Amino acid sequence: MKTKYLFGLSFIVFHLSFSSVAAQTGAPYIHDPSTIVESEGKYFTFGTGGGGLMSDDGWSWKSGADRPGGGAAPDIMKIGDRYLCIYGATGGGLFGGHNGRILTMWNDALDPKSPKFKWTTAIEVASSDGMEDCDAIDPSLLLDPTTGRLWASYGTYFGNIRLIELDPTTGERVKGNVEKDIAIDCEASALIFNNGWYYLLGTHGTCCDGVNSTYNIVVGRSRSVEGPYVDNVGRDMFHGGGRLVITAGDRVCGPGHFGRTIIDEGVEIMSCHYEADFDMGGRSVLGIRPLLWKNDWPIAADRFKGGKLAILSERRGYSLEMAVDFQRIDLPRRGGWRTDPNEPIVPVADQKLEDVSTTWPAGSVAVRCADYMFRPHQLWDVKPITKEQAPKGKNDEPIMGTLCGPLFTICIAGTDRALTATEGLEVITRPLDNSAEQFWRVEQLTDGTFRIMPYSIPGQDGPNQCYCLYSIADSTPTLAKYDFKSDNSKWNLRQP
Repeated sequence: MKTKYLFGLSFIVFHLSFSSVAAQTGAPYIHDPSTIVESEGKYFTFGTGGGGLMSDDGWSWKSGADRPGGGAAPDIMKIGDRYLCIYGATGGGLFGGHNGRILTMWNDALDPKSPKFKWTTAIEVASSDGMEDCDAIDPSLLLDPTTGRLWASYGTYFGNIRLIELDPTTGERVKGNVEKDIAIDCEASALIFNNGWYYLLGTHGTCCDGVNSTYNIVVGRSRSVEGPYVDNVGRDMFHGGGRLVITAGDRVCGPGHFGRTIIDEGVEIMSCHYEADFDMGGRSVLGIRPLLWKNDWPIAADRFKGGKLAILSERRGYSLEMAVDFQRIDLPRRGGWRTDPNEPIVPVADQKLEDVSTTWPAGSVAVRCADYMFRPHQLWDVKPITKEQAPKGKNDEPIMGTLCGPLFTICIAGTDRALTATEGLEVITRPLDNSAEQFWRVEQLTDGTFRIMPYSIPGQDGPNQCYCLYSIADSTPTLAKYDFKSDNSKWNLRQP
């Protein structure tokens, strides 16, 4: 729904279809989720009905978030050192009517166990009488980073999507503010700002029909927060326009209620609910996907699941490889001028692991970058870790991932030679022993490339938050501080 910055925390151009990996774990059941926010080291999202989800690591979710007032489709954001919640009471055709109210309230903390946790009395900022061309439900928030002004959008298919202005210090409606109609033919709208553009995202299609729900999310953009919001072919969202952001796929359907979270510069996710997760018995669940920006348009990327891959530096295009001797394929040269056109064509087999691995040294081996030749020492098996492998977090609970996805091991394919971070901020391969420095965050960036970060670095306290796999020179991989502006920090993942 709105943008939340979480600096310092942990549409892909080709399709990656690999081994199965679960989405968020635990009990991620929710409908109409708010934007994910962080409070006192935990993550929270709130949904219809007054409850919500919480997570220690951003990957494993459970119930426990608490929001009074019931109603539907809240949004929440941090302003200063407080959290502002906005939600709809009734409306949306609930109980047979479209007369609704939009309410706001504040809290100093979101964990019900925190001594600072206490919601203020809710106040009304908008309403609908059931007869006008708007339904006061499904609100979202945007704090304009260029002006400091606070905006809210709301509305459903029953009439128009409306925009109002709120006071960012009180959460009240700005005196004299008159609502403005900015879109039709959608609901569960969201406002975000990026690179000089304001974006209006709306949920289109049908909801609340389980595996038959057709919800999808569309977007238009404007140079003004008040619109008009126009899509990629010039259609105004007030006349039914909208460019697709995310639709059904990967055994989930009905994505709705967009939320944007910025993890780091160039590292963003979008949250939503899926009306039905086929693997979870058709339940409505929390969805988290990488968010990409293509020509200043937001696009939901596929979840990265791992697989047998080449890892190529954006700096030069060289391949990350185990530093062993290059072994030639024993085959006569066949220049075009030496080829007998009548000779039968026999395909050349790929070089096999068993043909070369017997010459590799045992134990730890250095890592380098070199020309990609799809050879065994250049192919990596990237696998999500299991619960048995996972490091322990709070209350001795296994940590299997972050907001951006699961943790992975990265081994030379067919072997246990695992990419490993060292105390000296270098990378080697050594036999997999499931130590934390052999677990990796593989996070897709907004430009489609990836950053690869060790979960832990020997000699450093706590999880690693800033060092990534880095091409310090064309052939020299190392660990260095992540910098989105530098191609040294970026990698491409390619199927062999």
